[in-house]
Amino acid sequence: MAAAMPALQTREISIGPLRIGGANGLFLIAGPCVIESEAHARSLAERIAAVCAELKLPYIFKTSYDKANRTSAKSYRGPGLKEGLRILRKIKDDLKLPILTDVHEPSQVAPAAEVADILQIPAFLSRQTDLLIAAGRSGRVVNIKKGQFVSPWEMQHAIEKVASTGNGKILVTERGSSFGYNNLVVDMRAFPILRGFGYPVVFDVTHSLQLPGGEGNQSGGQREFAEPLARAAVAAGVDGLFIEVHDNPDRALSDPATQLPLAQLKPLLQKLLAIHCAATNAR
Repeated sequence: MAAAMPALQTREISIGPLRIGGANGLFLIAGPCVIESEAHARSLAERIAAVCAELKLPYIFKTSYDKANRTSAKSYRGPGLKEGLRILRKIKDDLKLPILTDVHEPSQVAPAAEVADILQIPAFLSRQTDLLIAAGRSGRVVNIKKGQFVSPWEMQHAIEKVASTGNGKILVTERGSSFGYNNLVVDMRAFPILRGFGYPVVFDVTHSLQLPGGEGNQSGGQREFAEPLARAAVAAGVDGLFIEVHDNPDRALSDPATQLPLAQLKPLLQKLLAIHCAATNAR
């Protein structure tokens, strides 16, 4: 195990007027798992943005135009690239929000980069060299999710693939590690190891709760552990949080077992901001 030494402070990254990483405090990436409709995505973006504005928490809206790695071929995937990007552009322009969305293959990078401020590399694709390099060459911020099958110190290679393009605007997201069949665990040692590479580190609260394929034709999850895991990650020193949020998770078209109910978002964030403040002052 060749782990990097923990960084006291990660590099700052600019997204328009937004500054994340460095000494800028906690930030939030949040939104529904997938675009279910234009009206639904916009409503959630507005309501989450209002919560974050009240809490003075920097906010990036996320959702996917296509969920390419669903358990079953019969599962809902989203509206697709063209229509999904049209919806995201409308939300971005109307609400003045920075946007994050996934890319699954190099051919999606150029059109997605015309709309999204952050291109996200899904965990299953975190070793895909061509995709990482294409995302880096786009000039957009690249959020690399750590694969469930990848150790924290191995993420140095994924980071170097993006950085080799001359793009240093990189985020690294921890989303749990495979622990036997249909289960994930979060190793809190991952956070200081990943921060040791010098780039902002995000904790994906939502997907760390998954039980992959745990319900046969879809993934299960343990939403009840969202708060304790998020609290621990913030205390461990992450720069940002990734939370999928839905107004009615049990009826969501993707990942119903892990999306956070919108009504629970504000009280959770209030607790996490208090922990972040205490942890920062203790350093």
